[in-house]
Amino acid sequence: MHLTHDAALGINLLHANQEGADHNRAHFDEWGITCFNIMSSPGAGKTVLLEKTLATLSNTLKIAVIEGDMTTELDADRLRQYGVPVIAINTGRSCHLDSRMVAGGIHRLVHEYDPTQLDLVLVENVGNLVCPAEFEVGEHAKVALLSVTEGEDKPLKYPVMFREADCLLITKIDLAPYLDVDLNRIEANIRQINPDVTVIQVSAKTGQGLDQWFEWVRRQCH
Repeated sequence: MHLTHDAALGINLLHANQEGADHNRAHFDEWGITCFNIMSSPGAGKTVLLEKTLATLSNTLKIAVIEGDMTTELDADRLRQYGVPVIAINTGRSCHLDSRMVAGGIHRLVHEYDPTQLDLVLVENVGNLVCPAEFEVGEHAKVALLSVTEGEDKPLKYPVMFREADCLLITKIDLAPYLDVDLNRIEANIRQINPDVTVIQVSAKTGQGLDQWFEWVRRQCH
């Protein structure tokens, strides 16, 4: 099969990225750290989920965050208020984090903190429903968020992220009564793409489902 130049370049980029991801993963394993890659479209609730997670779990788990955004450290500053190490990565024009960027974040992290004292690294990826799922960063699990405001059809229209996810959070469920949306249909569409994924319905506003999420996190770290 003859590949076009662009296709060959894409394969080479993904191969190089995977080598970097394997290197990052080896570091995490050496240090006894669990790493999650947290992905969603913009505004689905990644940062507020991390705020709730840090507020509840940082007393029992030693957590650090690698925070990816195209520009600014607004989200990173929100998370720093919880007293955990937060490394901000600005990607510029890139719509996702890749393994090289995360490796830079890891090096900055271990320059300031003893990595063997950490239990969990949360990588908050750039808000994008497509690209982040295609680039491994060394994570042990992929966590995807889908807010009810995005509609029931997104898993079918943008299947890659939902297919790759180990845990899928349906967020902002407190808004469901005010929208023309069916939570059961959303979950059915998710399972059509990924039958085995763990699906958790959550509301950061009311707290519904958060205990189930926290328990899932704890299980992955042991």
